[in-house]
Amino acid sequence: MQAEPGGSEPDRDGKARPGPDADSGPEGEPGRGASSRRPPRVTRDTARPEGGGRAAPGRAPAPARQWPLLAVLGMTGLGLLVVAFDAFRIGTIIIGLAMIGGAVLRWSLPSVGMLAVRSRFTDIFTYGGLGLAILLLALMAQPHPWLKIPFLDDVLHFTVQ
Repeated sequence: MQAEPGGSEPDRDGKARPGPDADSGPEGEPGRGASSRRPPRVTRDTARPEGGGRAAPGRAPAPARQWPLLAVLGMTGLGLLVVAFDAFRIGTIIIGLAMIGGAVLRWSLPSVGMLAVRSRFTDIFTYGGLGLAILLLALMAQPHPWLKIPFLDDVLHFTVQ
């Protein structure tokens, strides 16, 4: 399909829409063409998250291209298996460490494949925060916690009284 004169090019429906070299915006306003920093009113696609490219070359098999996600899922599965064999604390520690490992991979690697879901900052904050919370809860689980935080005991005793 060829571009029409005046900077328009047909879209899939055959309707003319402004092309990249149009001088006017969607409503004929001058100066709102290709040089505008405003987002389009109607989006046609979603952007790939930053770092969401392949973690290995395209000729590699699919599991090799997604190794960061598979590593995190594998460790999480191992943790769930350990929990299933009645070692709750160790299994949840493994799950928390898997999430923290996902945050480290997201921070350190330029491309992590499908482990990239949102922006880099949001992914690191989410994976790391959830991993830290799971890890701390596993260490403080009753009975016989491995980590004792005194003010939490005081809060518990105050609320139970």
